[in-house]
Amino acid sequence: MMPCPDTYLPWFLLTELPGLSPRSIKHLIQHFKTPEAILTASKTQLVSVPDISSRAIKTLLGHKECEPEAQKRLAQAQDAGYGVVVLTEPEYPALLKEIPDPPALLFYDGTFDPNAPCISIVGSRNATRYGIDTAHYLAGRLTAFGFTIVSGMALGIDTAAHKGALENDTGQTLAVLGSGLDHIYPRHNRPLYSRIRKQGAVISEFFPDTAPLPANFPRRNRIIAGLSCGTVVVEAAQKSGSLITARLAGEYNREVFAVPGSIKSSKSRGTHHLIKQGAHLIENEMDIIDELSQFVHAAYKASSCEPTKNKPAMDKIQTMVYKHLDLYPEHIDHITASSGLTSAQVSAALLDLELSGLIVRHPGNKFSILEE
Repeated sequence: MMPCPDTYLPWFLLTELPGLSPRSIKHLIQHFKTPEAILTASKTQLVSVPDISSRAIKTLLGHKECEPEAQKRLAQAQDAGYGVVVLTEPEYPALLKEIPDPPALLFYDGTFDPNAPCISIVGSRNATRYGIDTAHYLAGRLTAFGFTIVSGMALGIDTAAHKGALENDTGQTLAVLGSGLDHIYPRHNRPLYSRIRKQGAVISEFFPDTAPLPANFPRRNRIIAGLSCGTVVVEAAQKSGSLITARLAGEYNREVFAVPGSIKSSKSRGTHHLIKQGAHLIENEMDIIDELSQFVHAAYKASSCEPTKNKPAMDKIQTMVYKHLDLYPEHIDHITASSGLTSAQVSAALLDLELSGLIVRHPGNKFSILEE
């Protein structure tokens, strides 16, 4: 992790100035090359920069008023020991730099490769078991191809995606927060934060003491989309932050993928909408790999040919019961009725299948198969 040097003060000052957006800072850096040159520019020089508002120019000309606060922010970051990377450095994520409004600086806790190919996996906080299992499975498989999994460390799909990546010993994952690194949100994911920083990094554009305010999360979503060559939406309602991330990914000319779900589930309406709008419908990780093959290192391509694990042998009754199960949980009464077996036979077979690791028991005496 790179320490935060005193030479970053001009970057902190630019970020601290009111009315100066990330988009404006990118335009100014493209024009003046360095933050020091921006801060010493005359009014005439600033007016010559396209798309810079009069408010931003006024703020820049009076920047000395904000220097004490910027100095304080820098000292806080140094004391916390977080890593910091700024827009013009080679350590800054290459794809994120391409978006119209990249953060001028990023705080991070952990380690990450700025040039590693990333795929974001996002979805509902109140996810179904199907959604959680799917996100977990896809994340694990995609890390086997060398992709870093990006998500927002929220409950539900985000958490499942991070955990799926972490189960691969060599898997990498990045969590992008809608708060500063001093505010782990949600608190329930404190243990997950600790795991991620050992096998990836937790990232934020916000100063470390920033609380998780609602307005921060749409800004967080642009970073998730910007870091990634593709975004996978597993489950989402028709109005959700995940769809914002998908929309931004499309605007950045990145690939958008959606996992189909039950027509009866409100959690699938958002993903089905994306598919209607042209998102790639995916059934397994190879649907993603085929679209993003240019990002897959040759050393990882052999992963697609690895043999599948053999399933434990099933007897006749177990086979009959298994055939009446799906990824969506089924109640034991429905399984009994559809299989034509006795309740005792079904109960015994379900127990054996569960112990063999072939199926999952859900609350309410419901069962589903595991994703292959």
